[in-house]
Amino acid sequence: MKIKNMEIRAIEARRYIKDLSRPMNIRIDHNSSVTLFSVVEKNVANVEFEYTASFGPVGIIKFEGGFIYEGNDAEEIAKKWQSKKNMPNEVASQIHTAILHFCVPEAVFIARELKLPPPIPLPQVKFEAGKGKKDMFGPEVV
Repeated sequence: MKIKNMEIRAIEARRYIKDLSRPMNIRIDHNSSVTLFSVVEKNVANVEFEYTASFGPVGIIKFEGGFIYEGNDAEEIAKKWQSKKNMPNEVASQIHTAILHFCVPEAVFIARELKLPPPIPLPQVKFEAGKGKKDMFGPEVV
């Protein structure tokens, strides 16, 4: 199975709250859904998707896009998707993972422009008190 030529065709992004100066706990939910899975030629299908990063009452980022799915099972999956709107778990897992890997970095840049928190957890550096110098290392900076 191969996923190629992934692209974003539409972007909708909005911040609902004007003042974000005071800290808030914001739950960020990610959702991806396949909206179309159709055969283009033998072993090749066109897949369209929607990705949404919801910031609760604070804002939303939504992408619509598509990609080409190549695999020996493309016709079978397309037939199943068109009749029941689902696909095998292994294929669905790979497709939704690819969508998230493509869309989340793009959503980070858009969130920055809208002054929304990034839709990924940022790494945090923590120092533990009480350890000796020989056991303690500083943060690695490259």
